[in-house]
Amino acid sequence: MTIRLGDEAPNFTAETTEGTLDFHEWLGNSWGILFSHPADYTPVCTTELGMASKLKHEFDKRNVKMIAISVDGIEDHKSWINDINETQHCTVNFPLIADPDKKVANLYDMIHPNANDKMTVRSVFIIGPDKKVKLMLTYPASTGRNFQELIRVIDSLQLTSYYSVATPVNWNNGEDCIVINSIKTEDIPAKFPKGHKVIKHYLRTTPQPNL
Repeated sequence: MTIRLGDEAPNFTAETTEGTLDFHEWLGNSWGILFSHPADYTPVCTTELGMASKLKHEFDKRNVKMIAISVDGIEDHKSWINDINETQHCTVNFPLIADPDKKVANLYDMIHPNANDKMTVRSVFIIGPDKKVKLMLTYPASTGRNFQELIRVIDSLQLTSYYSVATPVNWNNGEDCIVINSIKTEDIPAKFPKGHKVIKHYLRTTPQPNL
């Protein structure tokens, strides 16, 4: 199944380390980040889940629920969590989906045969409260993800969902934003009273509007 930006995130029911859940029901009115791991007891995944656990408070502040998945079973998940907690000095504090039949992995096209036909690639799906896919990233099994970058992206997605702005290269929360081109320059002061700069007729900036 091919998923594109703006598609509704496929719903599913699955067993997790925190019980059986219906994905859409579990998301509720929150944003969500669904991220896959090639397998349990793998070194890169161990560091990723440890970092995600340590940063959960940052995702909570942004009304983002995290959930991870691999094609291993629930007992392996639970045993692996003990290793993660021990080696990464953390407490895994979000659910891990058990997907031994690869139902969810195939639903989200996480199995890439040219990479490995048995394990999921490192997929990331960020999903809005409307259950629409807002961002997708795919990493090879050998490359760990940067969770600070995922937080930065969520800040941008949430900001641009509610205000008529875009975020420029290397943008971080608190920095100036770009006024989208559908807003006429003469209309900017009423919409963005903090001020603005006209660099080119197509490149106008304004202080971040939600701060």
